[in-house]
Amino acid sequence: MGMKALLRRQGTSVTSSLGKLPDYKVYVLSVRQKWACLLASGIGLYCIGYVFFHSFWFALVMTGGAAFIPKYWSQYLLSRRRDALSLNFKQALYSLSSSLVAGRSVENGFRDAIEDLRLLYPGGDNDLMMELGIICTRLEYGQPIEVALQDFSDRAGSEDIGNFADVFTTCKRSGGDLVEIIRRTSAIISEKLEISQEIGVMIAQKRFESKVMMVSPLFFLVFMDMSSPDYMSPMHSGIGLVISAVALLVFALCAWLMMKIMDIKV
Repeated sequence: MGMKALLRRQGTSVTSSLGKLPDYKVYVLSVRQKWACLLASGIGLYCIGYVFFHSFWFALVMTGGAAFIPKYWSQYLLSRRRDALSLNFKQALYSLSSSLVAGRSVENGFRDAIEDLRLLYPGGDNDLMMELGIICTRLEYGQPIEVALQDFSDRAGSEDIGNFADVFTTCKRSGGDLVEIIRRTSAIISEKLEISQEIGVMIAQKRFESKVMMVSPLFFLVFMDMSSPDYMSPMHSGIGLVISAVALLVFALCAWLMMKIMDIKV
């Protein structure tokens, strides 16, 4: 912890000159994204409320839940962003390892990694390419590379990137074998990502089935309302509204449980 604190203090001046750097622990929705999320979720909740209660006012009350949806949507987008960052980091480590084996310095290896990523992603940048550019800029300012890596790991909030930065810093200061460390780190991260992808493939069908199960009760209610409105009318007044409310709560609980079961982390 003492070494990390020292590295943070050393990098403060350069960080301030670079401006505010991205924080991968949070995802702030743009105004357009937030309004689009509120509109889409509001319409969806209104439709669900009307299907269950057949009441304009009850359905309107349901739309109030749309205020909580942007939070979960931002978490979903953050998860996707961090997954992409980890995948690109693995590819960058392969490039860095190849550069070190070829006898290039660590600093030049990071510069070469940017060009290699450009070959993999032509016509567009990604978060890791930007971060490697920031690291190279810090090197031009004369900042030690381990300081730049520690700052990146602090903002990334990734276990893989954090472990690599810690090991790299210790090895750089104690004179360890950087080539072997980077090679083994890239192999471990690659194995972890491959296991995660294999799990994703195995449960892809189950995820699709869970989505079908979540929407099938809504289609069933719509079908019953259209085919037998007299049969369903008692559910839209008196004690039927209470039963519909309980059914809606059970439906929401089951949907939440299915999403939790399908959310497997490696």
